[in-house]
Amino acid sequence: MGSSVKRLAILGSTGSIGRQTLQVVRSLPSRFRVVALAAGQNTDLLAQQIDEFRPDFAHCQTGPPPARPTAAFQCLSPEEIARRSDVDMVVIATSGKAGLLPTLSAVTAGKDVALANKESLVMAGEIIIRAAKANGARILPVDSEHSAVWQCLRGEEQPAARVILTASGGPFRSFTPDELERVTTDQALNHPSWRMGRKVTIDSATLMNKGLEVIEAHWLFDLPYDRIEVVVHPQSIIHSMVEFADGSLKAQMGYPDMRLPIQYALTYPERLTNEELPRIEWSSVKELTFEQPDPERFPCLVMAIEAGKVGGTQPAVLCAADEAAVDLFLSGGIRFTDIARLVAKVLAEHRTVADPTLEDIIAADGWARQRAHALAGGKDLC
Repeated sequence: MGSSVKRLAILGSTGSIGRQTLQVVRSLPSRFRVVALAAGQNTDLLAQQIDEFRPDFAHCQTGPPPARPTAAFQCLSPEEIARRSDVDMVVIATSGKAGLLPTLSAVTAGKDVALANKESLVMAGEIIIRAAKANGARILPVDSEHSAVWQCLRGEEQPAARVILTASGGPFRSFTPDELERVTTDQALNHPSWRMGRKVTIDSATLMNKGLEVIEAHWLFDLPYDRIEVVVHPQSIIHSMVEFADGSLKAQMGYPDMRLPIQYALTYPERLTNEELPRIEWSSVKELTFEQPDPERFPCLVMAIEAGKVGGTQPAVLCAADEAAVDLFLSGGIRFTDIARLVAKVLAEHRTVADPTLEDIIAADGWARQRAHALAGGKDLC
């Protein structure tokens, strides 16, 4: 194996980002070797991935992985995988709290991290960024919006004066309040632009996703919140924009396909030809439009940004309450509009720890999940 071959650990390999990461690997087989895979409960797909990519290590949340193709194959925890010396890059493709400890393990070990998990930096941004700087680790953003900002900043000697994150607006940007009250899970899972996992798709429908991205951008690019804005761009062609001191603006554009930012993170600083990645047919692009997000229709966006500004354990509680609320919605326990109401109630009851340790963050996460379920069980969401 030549020195140019990058050894990848993909955590969350059976999810949407994990599967698309493996598609990129298939397209560029001479550039990557998958040495580790980790998944949640989709054991059948994990078995297929292990059989195809023959990793040395694997993890399955429900127990031992279902296939062992080599004599040297080992079952390890995600944290153990993330810090192994024979891993060059860790792809954090999980959603929710599951990405926190592996991300921290990877940067503490000085690993490059291709980060698709928003919650890690939202929950513990200061701790993770401090560990990354101390150990020479690079965090390479996979989210299309943060990848766009990263690409726009490349080559610039001065910092951004302003960052504009774009949002598709999801499937409900023109819904009335009455229509939002009647939203079904099938409607909420039908995103108009992107192919994503269930949790992220619901967060995109509530615009919670965009609020989490604002907090993540704060940590990734060391920007104050008053220099990060959100604009709704339904066509999802412009993925984000950066404005500089002289008023000039850079925008990164591309077809809405997550394989594009995934490949850029995996191959950085190179840009490699991949015939499977889509190209925009500009003759078919009739318009690029922009509008301000409606805070009354989508209160989760404002709520998330305010939690980020408060800081401390508040963002961790936001993430945990949202994760619980989305699960409850998907299982039929609450309505779509109850997601924002439930998260708001949990945040209002939380006593924020201003300068939290990792243990404080994990404790706040556990409290928020329990409180969200208790409030939902009582149906006191008005």
